[in-house]
This record gives sequence, C-alpha cells and structure tokens, in this order.
Amino acid sequence: MDADRTFATPTDDARCPCGSGSTYGECCGPLLAGRAAPTAVQLMRSRYTAFVVGDRVYLLATWHPSTRPDRLELDPEVRWRSLEIVRTERGGPLDREGVVEFAARYAHGDERGVQRETSRFIREEGWRYLDGA
Repeated sequence: MDADRTFATPTDDARCPCGSGSTYGECCGPLLAGRAAPTAVQLMRSRYTAFVVGDRVYLLATWHPSTRPDRLELDPEVRWRSLEIVRTERGGPLDREGVVEFAARYAHGDERGVQRETSRFIREEGWRYLDGA
C-alpha cells in the first residue's frame, strides 16, 4: 500500500473503515495490498477505505483507464466517517457491469456532509470504477 503518511492506516485486527463489520485484515486490507476485489460492492468498499487511509495509488489503479484522471489529490483534512451502501445492481463475480449507490459521511473542520453517488463499475482485468453520478 502506498498511503500518504498524514492519513492513519488501521491495524489488521481493527474494524474495517468501510463498515462491513469485518476486520481490516479480513476485508479491505488485502484488496489495498493487491488482491482483486471479487465484486463491485467490495471494490466500492475498498475504494472508500483507500480514501480513509489516503491511498492514491490504489484509487488510481482501480479506476478504469478510460475515465481515470492523470493525478489525484486527497485532502488530509477531510475525515471520512462512515459508508452506507444504499443499493447494488449486478456487480457479482460473474457479471461484467455493476452499480453501487452509496452515501459517504465526512467531516472537514467544523463542516459535516454526505457525498452521495451512484457509481458504475466494469469488470475488465478485475473490477474497475468507471464513473459516478
């Protein structure tokens, strides 16, 4: 993992930031370390965790090349607080496409907010984030 050191990385036995209920070592940790996500929702959870821990390299690597930006800056002042998966559509191990709608809560100084997005994923050499609305 290539996380920015201004971000905190959980220990393997800590609860995973994605809110799955599993430990980081059982959930998103292996994905951020290079294991392929078996489903679109698991990729979504691991990408959220990558934002939490500041792992730009993982975020760019899991972004589909057709929509991936050249670079990505993460604000270490933004603290991601929780992830809610609102709904999923397809995105299983045998699907080629998937949709994950989510709400991610954050804090930035005294500001509190929610980022809501319906993300599209495509499976080409593993699951990749395509875009969101």
